[in-house]
Amino acid sequence: MAARAFNVDIVGYGSSAKIFHIPFLTQLPQFRLYCIHFTHYKDLLADSAVDLVVVGTPPDNHFELTKSSLEAGKHVLTEKPFVPTSATANELISIAKVQNRLLCVYQNRRWDSDFLTVRDLVAKGALGRILQYDSHFARYNPDPPSNRSAGLPIEKGGSMVFDLGNHLIDQAYVLFGMPQTVHGRLLSQRNGGVDFQTPDSIAVELTYPDGLLVNIRTSVLSAEVVQPRFWATDPGFGRDNPKDLKLILVDENNIPREAPAPEVEPVTYKAFYAELAKALATGEDKDVPVRATQARDVLRLIEAVIESAKTKRGVVIA
Repeated sequence: MAARAFNVDIVGYGSSAKIFHIPFLTQLPQFRLYCIHFTHYKDLLADSAVDLVVVGTPPDNHFELTKSSLEAGKHVLTEKPFVPTSATANELISIAKVQNRLLCVYQNRRWDSDFLTVRDLVAKGALGRILQYDSHFARYNPDPPSNRSAGLPIEKGGSMVFDLGNHLIDQAYVLFGMPQTVHGRLLSQRNGGVDFQTPDSIAVELTYPDGLLVNIRTSVLSAEVVQPRFWATDPGFGRDNPKDLKLILVDENNIPREAPAPEVEPVTYKAFYAELAKALATGEDKDVPVRATQARDVLRLIEAVIESAKTKRGVVIA
């Protein structure tokens, strides 16, 4: 007997749905794209045929849509950023537990090929004890963002803090767990100076008890060569050019030498949905590819970044 296909309803039809969800959902037989709601969503909550709701709207209504969907007995996948605060994340986690529904957050960049390469090296111990980890997104976008999500203030889950900054903090969290101390700066590179409402760039330092230092940065005024883009069905999708990867290891004589970087087979974001399908089939929260509790931890770090930027002091993570 063929495995059951889960009916998926997508709320919102912006770039999130068109680029990050539909192309991958439709490649997997475990899912069936059942319907798409552009604005009104309450009808879907009464439809017993809907198994999974994908919340792909701007972040300022993620909480309402996720809460309503869970209370209607639906499993939910909420686009990143999850919700604006760790407190509201905890509320949704409690509702999901009461309703016995799965709640997942779409932190898709955990499945980026370059990050998977780094994760593989760290997991295998190929780099020895990690002393410092630097990660950044550098772009040249002199014009203010035109899409609604990026233009939202911090308190509504907007700005660079919750956009690319969220991804970078999440990747550091996956690699190294919760830090001991957080230092953060919120900047406006376009206008100059600090910006606590809609910063377009951030600088974050995470420190760990073993001495590990993690530096995270984003920039909107950094000249950058245009990067290639692929369709999700393209054979080259997700595959990095080996020439773009550089690995230097200390040999048995304590001499740093360049070594070939491992070629990690690109799994693409389809792997995220494959794991989600498994979780829906088993009903086990442990199988969810990005658990809401993990997204809650990342929100705690984001809150610490904001507090540090405002107080100009480091924030100790309890």
